[in-house]
Amino acid sequence: MSRTADEPVIVGEGDFRYEVATDWPRLPEGWTFVESTSVAADSQGLVYVFNRGEHPVMVLDREGQVVKSWGEGKFTRPHGITIAPDDSIYCVDDQDHTVRKYSSGGELLFTVGTSGQGADTGVVNRDYRTIKRVGPPFNQPTNLAIAPGGELFISDGYGNARVHKFSPDGDLIMSWGEPGDGPGQFHLPHGIAIDSSGTVYVADRENNRVQRFNSDGEFIDQWSNLARPTQVCICPDETVFVSEVGFRVGMVPGTAPPGPDATGGRISLFDANGELLCRWGGGQQPTDPGDFVAPHDVCVDPQGAVYVAEVSWSAAGKHGLVPPDFQSLQKFVRVS
Repeated sequence: MSRTADEPVIVGEGDFRYEVATDWPRLPEGWTFVESTSVAADSQGLVYVFNRGEHPVMVLDREGQVVKSWGEGKFTRPHGITIAPDDSIYCVDDQDHTVRKYSSGGELLFTVGTSGQGADTGVVNRDYRTIKRVGPPFNQPTNLAIAPGGELFISDGYGNARVHKFSPDGDLIMSWGEPGDGPGQFHLPHGIAIDSSGTVYVADRENNRVQRFNSDGEFIDQWSNLARPTQVCICPDETVFVSEVGFRVGMVPGTAPPGPDATGGRISLFDANGELLCRWGGGQQPTDPGDFVAPHDVCVDPQGAVYVAEVSWSAAGKHGLVPPDFQSLQKFVRVS
């Protein structure tokens, strides 16, 4: 029996079931994300959407209404956003090769990296396979995570193969990583998160895994039951959400899915030991509520709602695979 229009859409399984908020977000007339690259929630539950439209940082309330925006004309290509415990905001601009810290109101506090100047790694056309040597920060960085002590860890992925550790004030402490598929090597470190013990999780996208390290960059282990992971979100109970872009869109030229039935975009939830708790999506019906085209980021707000940002335009819209105005942000509310 098919679902009626007013019947809720439920995803997940077992104790981890979520209802799709099908009327969320509610942007003002004429406003668009173009595509939302990343999403983060502050301590009050306001949702910050870093996007590639005319209003690059949109701040939404729980009902999905825009309460403010900022950053107009300030970014080259938005990629990642992270909110600190004090509600300051870090924005990663991959094609500008910078990471900027802002106040919650959008006042620039400091910048790490040199605007418009990427490190010399020999990379050609953002293809991680052409990197000839690792470099200093940055060559198209991707995301940022904050350690319990305030240190900043930044994945430097499209044109480099490193993770950089900075002081809270933005001074470089150390870096690790090199191109490859062995422990501590990366093929596009795309997402990063840190748990309460200081363990660093790196979404090693083109190696289809999440690698875990201590705070000095020493390899601990890896989780490999993944399909091109893009970001990691660690909840207060130490469960771990991973967004996966899958194998149906955005494949690197010259690469191919592992098989004809390879999964599309999805969200996976793991316990602290890497055991799969639930998974939804898969791209079978990517334009249906609760399924995905190109998950790029995932976050959880203080009330436990899950938000997934998708680069729908880059991965599919511009290729005619979905409508040009296809949604690129979904909210999922936990079902008790």
